[in-house]
Amino acid sequence: MEVWFYHLQRRPLESALPALVARTLANGWTAVIQVASPERLAALDDLLWTYDDQSFVAHGTARDGDEALHPVWLTLGADNPNAAAVRFFVEGADAVAALSDPVAAPRERAIILFDGRDEDAVSIARMQFRALRDRGFALSYWRQNDEGRWEKTA
Repeated sequence: MEVWFYHLQRRPLESALPALVARTLANGWTAVIQVASPERLAALDDLLWTYDDQSFVAHGTARDGDEALHPVWLTLGADNPNAAAVRFFVEGADAVAALSDPVAAPRERAIILFDGRDEDAVSIARMQFRALRDRGFALSYWRQNDEGRWEKTA
């Protein structure tokens, strides 16, 4: 499994995440999005239904039930009810614990998104990067260029 760190600089999470999740679904994969707070979970729940006038990302949360049927699952914990191929971590959610658990870990890829303008978020991402590297995970680092496109830098 690969672990990709996405350093948000030009676009906010609310713009970058729906596009990344939509590409995940276009690949035929399921996803879990793990957040660190109930407030962020509620905000992303709303966002994924409304981020584009022409589209939405079908998803579910614990209040919806039928966990295994949802192509995208939003959670506060390390659950993985839809056997996700990709697991997204936002707002400093604990990637190290989830990726160390064979049940919670995704089949293909983990994506850790962090806000490069937030010193606390950068610090948490650095700690997670070191901890995952020390555990032998294959890591990649992506940054947004001046046009807002992703470039792999490590």
